[in-house]
Amino acid sequence: MAASDRKNIRRLAAALLTGVSLCVLGVSATTVHAQSLVPAPADDAKLLLRANELIYNQDAQQVTASGGVQMYYNRYRMVAQRVQYDQKTGRVMATGNIELVESGGNRVYADALDVTDDFGEGFINALRVETTDNTRLAAESAERQPGDLMVLNNSVYTACLPCTRTPGKAPLWQVKAERVVRNGQTHTIRLENAQFELFGLPIGRLPFAIEVPDETVERKSGLLFPQFSASDNLGFGVTVPYYHVFSPSMDATLSPTYYSNQGLLLQGEIRNKFESGDHTFRFAGIHQQNPDAFDLGSSDAQAENRFMAASKGEFQINPRWTFGWDVMVQSDNNFSRTYDLTGVKADTFTNDVYLTGLGTRNYFDLHAYYFDVQDDASLSTVEQQQAIVYPSLDYSYYAPEPILGGEFSITANLTNLSRREDDWYTEGTTDRFPGLEGSYSRFTVETEWKRTFNTFNGLLLTPILAARADGLRHTASNVPGGIYLGDLESEGSDGRYMVTAGLEARYPILMTYGESSHIIEPITQIFVRPDEQMAGGLPNEDAQSFVFDATTLFERDKFSGFDRIEGGTRANVGIRYTGLFANGIGVRSIFGQSYHLGGQNSFATEDLVHAGANSGLETDVSDYVAMAAVDLPQGFTIGVNTRFDEKTFAVKRTDASLSYTMPRLQGTLVYTQVDPQPEYGSDEANDVLKQSMRFRINENWAIAGTATWDLADKEIIKRGIGVSYADECTIFTLAYTDKPSDTAANDWTVSARLSFRTLGDINIGSNTADYDQDYQYQ
Repeated sequence: MAASDRKNIRRLAAALLTGVSLCVLGVSATTVHAQSLVPAPADDAKLLLRANELIYNQDAQQVTASGGVQMYYNRYRMVAQRVQYDQKTGRVMATGNIELVESGGNRVYADALDVTDDFGEGFINALRVETTDNTRLAAESAERQPGDLMVLNNSVYTACLPCTRTPGKAPLWQVKAERVVRNGQTHTIRLENAQFELFGLPIGRLPFAIEVPDETVERKSGLLFPQFSASDNLGFGVTVPYYHVFSPSMDATLSPTYYSNQGLLLQGEIRNKFESGDHTFRFAGIHQQNPDAFDLGSSDAQAENRFMAASKGEFQINPRWTFGWDVMVQSDNNFSRTYDLTGVKADTFTNDVYLTGLGTRNYFDLHAYYFDVQDDASLSTVEQQQAIVYPSLDYSYYAPEPILGGEFSITANLTNLSRREDDWYTEGTTDRFPGLEGSYSRFTVETEWKRTFNTFNGLLLTPILAARADGLRHTASNVPGGIYLGDLESEGSDGRYMVTAGLEARYPILMTYGESSHIIEPITQIFVRPDEQMAGGLPNEDAQSFVFDATTLFERDKFSGFDRIEGGTRANVGIRYTGLFANGIGVRSIFGQSYHLGGQNSFATEDLVHAGANSGLETDVSDYVAMAAVDLPQGFTIGVNTRFDEKTFAVKRTDASLSYTMPRLQGTLVYTQVDPQPEYGSDEANDVLKQSMRFRINENWAIAGTATWDLADKEIIKRGIGVSYADECTIFTLAYTDKPSDTAANDWTVSARLSFRTLGDINIGSNTADYDQDYQYQ
């Protein structure tokens, strides 16, 4: 074949294959995405052409391939019955069962094609497009017009797969339009006489043309999908968000919501991105039309004009240092929670300004906190009882090289806070003082060294040395209300120290039986140290939460924070077991006990919050603690953490959980039981059972439920149920949540979500997350 013939055939392939791609890929937001992937032909790109007959008419300047034409060029593949290229008119024509497979995997089908070789104009008849993400587009015809316009006539679009048993059946949903016009210059797509169909039935028609940005526009100002909500005191709500782009690095969303009971809520969000970080500003405001809908005397009922402003930002100063903040102010103490405002609706919103640094062997974490307690009380008493922290600093350092063959570390903490009101209450026979009015400052530095020696017989010995110093100052000179049984230090400055020498011995024993392996490891620890100085005589801000169980048995200092120090000589003894059986069952457990050998027992010493009281450590011989967990290959995991009385073996505390994952059923069951702790402010046993479950009815439908029971008071704390449907193109969820014992402004909610893949979501409420299901389509 002459070189000129090969050149013309090559031009035919390039015009035809890329021409079809450019014509078709400009049709919809999903398929046009591949347009940017159209590869430029390489200099050595080869053409593979197969046909029953190939004719080059030099006089007519036409190249014609007919009979089972197959082409491969520049990573495109195409088949057709007949292809012709007219050099005079510059047109490429193909007919007969055209199928084009693009380099990205999208497939284009057509009956006839007529396009100019410069792709400026063209026509495609009976067009169908199938993309790699399972979206489908069909049109009676498609035209490419001058001015970079692409027009589809009588088009249909869907992201649903066709029914295999009934191919002609309408998909779950589809969008039809008489004309779809894509303007490549303005980067917009205009739909004329569009309608949305569900189960083949039209449920909405737009009598006017709508124009949306095409896929090349990452952000375009305009209206977003409406959202809906329903609650008992706000009524039915409709939100119509508007999105606006100010610049490539700044945009905003304005979301006005009209509530049938309370009127118009205006909220918005402005976002800025910078080279080193980002910033978000949120605001909201409403004039309540019907405050009487809320409980009489509540902050919601007393407020008419309500507003909120919040700012959140984070910036990378350099690869190691980060500075940020998350702050919010509002007109009253419950506005954001009542109206479920995005990002600020938590029961306690933590205002936080921070600076963090992370090195290879050290860590710096500086925070300032203000706790905004959101409740419906008319006065912000609970909020004024919270600490204002300015600041809290944590620093840790690990020596990069061993010192005397062991690991050396330094830990430091600075806490500085104040309260506007005393935080105290009487429960049962006990007064508790979580916080006192005034200021409190403490600076702590602690060092630790430890090294493990492996003896010849396998015994592991780890000597531990630790030293700590504290500088403290507080202005609380007395406690309010009732009598404090301890001895509170007078206001002023104080100092204390703690030096600890310890030794840990472990003897792991490995046993194997066939394909099963077992490790039994007896562990013994002893820590020698002086008594805790000023035990119970200082405010306790960060060591209030205390649980003695198997996870804390071998801790050197079992207090949860720095305000208390474990003093006196103590020994911890226990045994740890880990087993893996041939049938895939895994078992792990710990059992042990702690012994106070000398000095003052810190856990038997009164402090303002009774930390350690009824913990099982207040006696010289502690309660027994045990933990066991079993992993079954069938998808079950069982875990139990228990504390037994050291004399009677009566159960004092139990934390148990069961999780299961099966083909149709999955869920968790968590049970917590705590005996009465009068000195800790609890006169009654605490028995709580939490359950969450999801049952898959079939491939598409599922039902889920959550519930929390207070077994002691025999009441339901929270309950909810939801049903969901999901397939490759649609997710639908309907959920109901109820909090019978909650005093929130809205104690029940109904939520729904309808999501059309590639189109968007329609939401009613925002509490469907626990009931949604993700559909993994092939």
